[in-house]
Amino acid sequence: MWIDRRFESLLQRSVATRPVVVLTGPRQTGKTSLVRRLFPNHSYVSLDLPSEAAQAENDPIAFLSRHGIGAEGSLLIDEVQYAPALFRHIKVAVDSDRQRTGYFILTGSQPFQLMRGVSESLAGRADIRQLDGLSWRELRDAGIEIDVETFVFKGGFPELYERTDIDVESFYRSYVATYLERDLRLQLHVGNLRDFERFLRACALRTSQLINRAELARDVGVSPTTAGQWLSVLEQSGIITLLEPWFSNATKSLVKTPKLHFNDSGLCAFLMGVQKPGDLFSTPLAGALWETTVFTEIRKHLASRGGWQLAYWRDRTKEADFLLHRAGRFLLADAKWSEQPASGGKLPLVQKEFADSPPSAIFSRAANAFPMPDGIRALPLDAVGAFLDETTHNTRREDLP
Repeated sequence: MWIDRRFESLLQRSVATRPVVVLTGPRQTGKTSLVRRLFPNHSYVSLDLPSEAAQAENDPIAFLSRHGIGAEGSLLIDEVQYAPALFRHIKVAVDSDRQRTGYFILTGSQPFQLMRGVSESLAGRADIRQLDGLSWRELRDAGIEIDVETFVFKGGFPELYERTDIDVESFYRSYVATYLERDLRLQLHVGNLRDFERFLRACALRTSQLINRAELARDVGVSPTTAGQWLSVLEQSGIITLLEPWFSNATKSLVKTPKLHFNDSGLCAFLMGVQKPGDLFSTPLAGALWETTVFTEIRKHLASRGGWQLAYWRDRTKEADFLLHRAGRFLLADAKWSEQPASGGKLPLVQKEFADSPPSAIFSRAANAFPMPDGIRALPLDAVGAFLDETTHNTRREDLP
């Protein structure tokens, strides 16, 4: 079963206008399946095959010639980071015909080597995009009937919805082991994999919280320098995001520490020890996991539509989980693990910090939208896109679903 991605039109536009398109993102988010489906006329080669990677690294000219480059062909190279020497020769091919678009599509799940090669050889020639897992809206549009609690528990990895017989816990156990063994060993000198797995779990327990690197290092038993390096690797590989706060020089009291979010709620739930959707109704971690789920939905919408800068807002007495800024316009939002939130909490107080009270919403587990005091709307998870498009397209608040 194929699930259409909202990211598709953006990717097609990039391939139609740029000579090189680089698609990165965590493993198992569907990068290869997406590009092969959208661009069937491109020749395809995967450098996951050692023989292909060896030729691409040691004899890139012959490799590119064998796959039609130098004639009229266009090439899709999967896991291109396994042949760093190839980037310089891709640059030469692109520079020989700068008017040509869609010449190369490159994918990779290890952004460290990938982005090093792109920045050194393909600067100004490549459009770089990141693909995350499936969104709640994409699943709904595909007619997949699950409740929102199950979505929070399972997350957005496509294989979990393509093959419904897969055990979710086994999938994530294998995913974590593969990530540790296959990717991290290539990037960091991890002396003890158990330390790193404990670090992953400690990060999951801190999702939606301000990140304290010294405390995190102390709890895991590693140095603050090591904790900082590991956080950087997790962020660069698309596992987590360190969400920066919104602040201006004129407002000295605002908190300036980033907030940690996992980019997939299912992976985060697994690392937290949540074993089934029903556990969400008894764990004190449900609120943090729900905030991270709302964050991932906003992130996925922005990846396919763009337009807003995402941050959070916090001072010593009040906070908005999400602040979106675009050309002097703002949106504010909170996440509440409730089906019927009774109030906007401290969100109305944050609204007063702005000259024009910005559109504001509470994202809850409510099935339908309903108005709240102070002009705030309680919105279901599938209204994320409509809320973010409100100002962009001059949609009235009362027109939101």
